[in-house]
Parts: sequence; structure tokens; C-alpha cells
Amino acid sequence: MPDLSTAPPAAAPLRTADFDFALPERLIAQAPARPRDSARLLVVPPAGPFADRIVRDLPALLAPGDLLVVNDTRVIPARLRARRGAARFELLLNRAEGGGIWQALVRNARRLRPGERVEIEGAPGCAARVLGRDGEGAVRLDFGADPAALAAALERAGEVPLPPYIRRPDGPRPEDAADYQTVFARVPGAVAAPTASLHFTEPLLAALAARGVRRTTVTLHVGAGTFLPVRAEDPRAHRLHAEWGEVGEEAAAAIAAARREGGRIVAVGTTALRLLETAAAASGEVRPFRGLTDLYILPGHRFRTADLLLTNFHLPRSTLFMLVSAFAGTARMQAAYAHAIAREYRFYSYGDATLLHRDDTP
Repeated sequence: MPDLSTAPPAAAPLRTADFDFALPERLIAQAPARPRDSARLLVVPPAGPFADRIVRDLPALLAPGDLLVVNDTRVIPARLRARRGAARFELLLNRAEGGGIWQALVRNARRLRPGERVEIEGAPGCAARVLGRDGEGAVRLDFGADPAALAAALERAGEVPLPPYIRRPDGPRPEDAADYQTVFARVPGAVAAPTASLHFTEPLLAALAARGVRRTTVTLHVGAGTFLPVRAEDPRAHRLHAEWGEVGEEAAAAIAAARREGGRIVAVGTTALRLLETAAAASGEVRPFRGLTDLYILPGHRFRTADLLLTNFHLPRSTLFMLVSAFAGTARMQAAYAHAIAREYRFYSYGDATLLHRDDTP
């Protein structure tokens, strides 16, 4: 796989500490806003004051001819409990590799050896053969070539893999299965939700359509690597886990048409933005794409696709906060987050949103 990192040259100063901030724990949202489009929305232009709005205001903030690019991945109940004899394991399915083979993150992965079989608890008859270890706690598991059987086992025995900062001591609540799924969810395969899309409702989509705002879909199956912290002092030493994505011909054509007609491209979520940037040619043309991406966006990246980014508030020292800093400017994002904390916006997956304007300042 080619190195898709777009970090600035090695001589450029870049420190993980530059993307840190202090967040009071009380601001970490434990449930979504109800209704979803009542969540708060912080609008961040390239310069000037921030605007405190709500997600339901999006039709007034966008223009006829603008194009929303949304991620239609569907979160699967990917957290499983398994056993091998008396040994117990927790599995988190991370990425399908085809033919019933999955990469999974496993606690105590070193105790699993190639050729061993693990039984899935709560799903009689469902088992996986260990093919090998991928490093960093990942193993490759063969569930057999019947995807319907595995899907049924996941529905019986799997849990919604909520992020670690959403506290559920007794496991996910019944409402999490719906709360952690977007209105666009169609293609099963994600371990984490594309959380910017969690704010959309059918009435909001109708209002956007009435405004003349168009919509197209892409697919990026978000993996568990999205939650991995950046531990190195220099963030360029961090590596992203590859995720599977697809930009179809219809989406590429819709983006090209919006560009020709003067509309803005609005990426809904960092997942959609990373996929668009992966599929973009040097000219900025978004071409059909299907495959893995490990694109790692840091300040210094020259964006070729989206003009606006709708996204949630992200963790300090995370690759996602680095991405939004690349899009809107590091100092600008630090100021925006300070504004949001002072006004007690709700953070992370179930929290509020930002609408970021791209900053093309060199």
C-alpha cells in the first residue's frame, strides 16, 4: 500500500502537544440531543467571530447548489465475547477482508495461536479459526464463507461498540443501538459511527432539500483505530489503521456537477473528508475509488475537495483534532474549542457539532 501521509516536510515543527487542550469531564456527552437536530452548532469562519447556532439552522447556513457528502456506512454489533476452552476473550471486529476473514482487536491476543478456534459466546455454532496476528493486539480470524451466518451471530451475540468515553458500566443501553446509527446508515461494516451524521433527521433533510442543498453518499467503514491516541511527541511518527472505503461513479459525478455550477462541497464528517481526499487527483477532481485508505491528514495538507466540514468536537491529542486543525487552522481551532468549552458545548460522539470553513492561508 502506498504511503498516503500528507504530513509537512520533516523540518517543519510539529508537536503532539500543540493539539492538546483541557476538557472538563462533565462536557463529554453520554447521550445524544433529542431531537438530534437540536444539538448546538458552532460555526467557525476563517476569520471574525464564531457563531453559536443549532444544527437545525443548517439550511440557512448553506446555499442552493451546495452538496452534502455523507458517509452511508452502518455500524455493526462488532463487540463479541469468545472462549477457547476455559480461556475467555473479548473481540472487536475491525475490518472485513473478504471471504469471511476479519481483522479483529483482541485483548490478550498473544494467547491466541494460528490454527486455534474460538467459540463465540451467545451464538451457538459460530466459531472462528485464528489465522495469525497483525500486531498491536490485532488478529486475523476466519469465520467461514457464509456472511449471513456471521451477520445473524452478530445480531444475537454482538454489542454496539461504543467509544470508551461513553460510560456504560453494564454494557450498552437498548437505545444505543438506534442512537449510535445515522439516518444514512446503509452498508454494514463500521465499528464506529460517522458521528457528524448523527445530527440529521428526516425533517432536517427535507428542509435542506427545499433549500436546494443536494446530497450524495460515499462509504468509509470506520475502524477502531479512530480511537487510538497519538503517543509520540512528533505526530508524524503515528500510523493510522487502514479502513475500507468507496467513492462511486454517481458520487464523483455529483461532486463534479456541483463544482461546475458553483456549489460548495460540504463534507459531513472527517470520514467523508478523508475519503474524498484519498480519491482526489492532483487537479482536485474526485474520481471513483474503491479500496483501503490510511490517509493521515496533518497541518500542511493542501485540501483539494471540501469547502466546508461539518464535524463533532474531537479528543485532545487525537488524529481527528489534527485533521480539523489542518482544515481550519490550528490556532483557529484552539480558539474555537476554548469558546465551546467556555459556553459548555457537549463534546465527542454524542455531543454537539461544528461547521468549519476551510482556511487556505499558506
